[in-house]
Amino acid sequence: MLQKTQGIVLHTLKYKDTSLIADIYTEVAGRASFMVSIPRSRKAAVKSVLFQPLALVELEADFRPNATIYKVKEAKSLYPFATLPYDPYKSAIALFLSEFLYRAVREEAENRPLFAYLYHSVIWLDECREGFANFHLVFLMRLSRFLGLYPNLEDYHAGDYFDLQNACFTPLRPQLHSHYIAPEEAARLTQLMRMNYETMHLFTMNRLERTRCLNIMNEYYRLHLPDFPALKSLEVLKELFD
Repeated sequence: MLQKTQGIVLHTLKYKDTSLIADIYTEVAGRASFMVSIPRSRKAAVKSVLFQPLALVELEADFRPNATIYKVKEAKSLYPFATLPYDPYKSAIALFLSEFLYRAVREEAENRPLFAYLYHSVIWLDECREGFANFHLVFLMRLSRFLGLYPNLEDYHAGDYFDLQNACFTPLRPQLHSHYIAPEEAARLTQLMRMNYETMHLFTMNRLERTRCLNIMNEYYRLHLPDFPALKSLEVLKELFD
């Protein structure tokens, strides 16, 4: 059945000379895979440039029951980017977040709140002119709510550890595993989790501090998502934003 949907591009894989397979998080079906024909003609209805990382697209596709890959009839840009593909910092963030979402979001069902969060976050990044060095940290922290992984930040007391595996504060250092944050860093956690896109520029961090936060978040997701791999784009992102 032909159906239109909005979507956010997570990953593409070239398939033969004139096709690609795109993994897209859609408004109507959650994550889905699409076969996209990319004719070489300049007049082609679908162009490969539409499917860059985190691109916002509008698709008309044949959503057949029991199919694992849907065929795209028509695709167009839903929101043409003004800065994201052209700013090297934003491009690195987009590459990392698209890879992260490709590995983390597996749900093949409609989830409009998650789609709205992703959609508005991408637009915010594209429109922001400065002060976005912490964007990926805020994005990952808030994404955890939609994936059911938001940590329990209640009952914090000075000197507590944060247990990454059990997602809670504890007065005693965990003895059965090594996945925890020491008290000095744990004390900053509740403050960092209050960051949002509007206030994140107020939280000054150098590159080493930001890298540490990113490593902790990456470890947290790897502990709570099955088969979550090491991300190739992670190292690139660590070198940015001194």
